[in-house]
Amino acid sequence: MRQRVLLAFDFDGTLAPLVPEPSAAAIPPARRRLLAALARRCPCVVISGRARSDLLPRLAGIRLRAVLGNHGIEPARDPRRLRRRVEAWQARLGDLAPLPGVLIEDKYLSLALHYRQARRQAEARRILIALARRLPGSRVLEGKLVVNVLPAGTGNKGTALVNLRRRWRCPSAIYLGDDSNDEDVFALARQGWLLAIRVGRSRLSRAPYYLAGQPGVDELLARMVNASAGGPRSGVR
Repeated sequence: MRQRVLLAFDFDGTLAPLVPEPSAAAIPPARRRLLAALARRCPCVVISGRARSDLLPRLAGIRLRAVLGNHGIEPARDPRRLRRRVEAWQARLGDLAPLPGVLIEDKYLSLALHYRQARRQAEARRILIALARRLPGSRVLEGKLVVNVLPAGTGNKGTALVNLRRRWRCPSAIYLGDDSNDEDVFALARQGWLLAIRVGRSRLSRAPYYLAGQPGVDELLARMVNASAGGPRSGVR
């Protein structure tokens, strides 16, 4: 924290607790104050699977250096071309309506196929993955009770973080995430410049460190604020 460290965060399940209805997700007030204090001292970014237009109002008032949506691909260089591909996928997935409990979320540059409300979640997952993989020019990325469909060849959260670090010449970075769609970032930890921390333990994750749960996020942010202000080293493990 005494270096020029880039601090990057996922949104859902990391900064904001997971909720049954995605539109209701919000950063708790105390955590928002900690993040705002941290963003005044260090370059902070949010890299989320949400659309950027959805993220920005939820992060209003926090002086973030960048907000990247759609798993790091937004803002995109050629959004109109990618949007046409997403619209073509929507047309092909129109017959999903009879699948009970499945919600198709249009995130402009990607689709999220939610099956949280499906009675047979394992079966719904198998069907959705099979359908998504047949869509032309698609890349399938799983999350918690969701199958994300993104344009192939557009990068991921990991490449987004690498690009931001190079742009701002930060010698190191810390990333906090909670899901399988953060594994592209967690895998970078072996390069030595990234401290990767997962919210919630998973033996399958490539993140070398973890927090037991959401309360740990507040404690970690508080220690980061303290360390960035020149206080004692946090000693976080």
